[in-house]
Amino acid sequence: MIISVINLSGGGVSDQELQRAIRAVNRQIEEDFQPYWGFGARLRLEGKSGHKKRSLDQADMRGDAVLYVRDVARIRDAEGYHDANFAGIPYGFVFLELSRKLKEAWTITLSHEALELVADPEANLLVQGPHPKQPKRQVFHWFEMCDAVQSETYELDGVSVSNFVLPLYFTSSDERGGRNDFLGTIADGKTLRSFSVNPGGYIGFFDPKIGDDDTFARDQRAEERLKIKAQLKIGRGQLRRRRRVE
Repeated sequence: MIISVINLSGGGVSDQELQRAIRAVNRQIEEDFQPYWGFGARLRLEGKSGHKKRSLDQADMRGDAVLYVRDVARIRDAEGYHDANFAGIPYGFVFLELSRKLKEAWTITLSHEALELVADPEANLLVQGPHPKQPKRQVFHWFEMCDAVQSETYELDGVSVSNFVLPLYFTSSDERGGRNDFLGTIADGKTLRSFSVNPGGYIGFFDPKIGDDDTFARDQRAEERLKIKAQLKIGRGQLRRRRRVE
């Protein structure tokens, strides 16, 4: 899978900075993510293929999916742009504005969005598991790689990237000492359990009882993240809801 990265940040991030981040995320996918999951991808920064300077066309996007880097989070404009140029192609966004509001490096968002685009390009996969507050009741968890551990990061070649969950995370077994995330973070004396959340993280799921999507935030930091995303009307959760309605 090739993910075309298109820099529409208007100078917010230079191509040189973006190439450095892409190299780190490609290394993360190849060396850290793919050995556990068995599938991967390569990010590639795209440029103009012809003489046109302003508009893009299909020839500018030579991959299987597209990841846009934009400055301001205007989701309608961004999705309208995608539909006008690359309709039908899986996509994701890295909004610099979101990173500024969260006070974290934009490269973490690039890593986060890339891993989740690799795992679930259409943002429509679900895994049956326990409700976060009512374990005896089953819901359908979003197949997201980073949400549950998204406040945890590490560095590759000096670039901050996101922690991610491992396949065992999406199991219903009552394992002891299982490795459910790449970093193996210990919180409150315990490692991450299946379908659970580490500090700063949240999970989304479809709840058959209410017939709608819902989210569970671990703490205030996670609630603030959800609030900011809701205000900006961005995130894969928003994408899931829109696609289900459509």
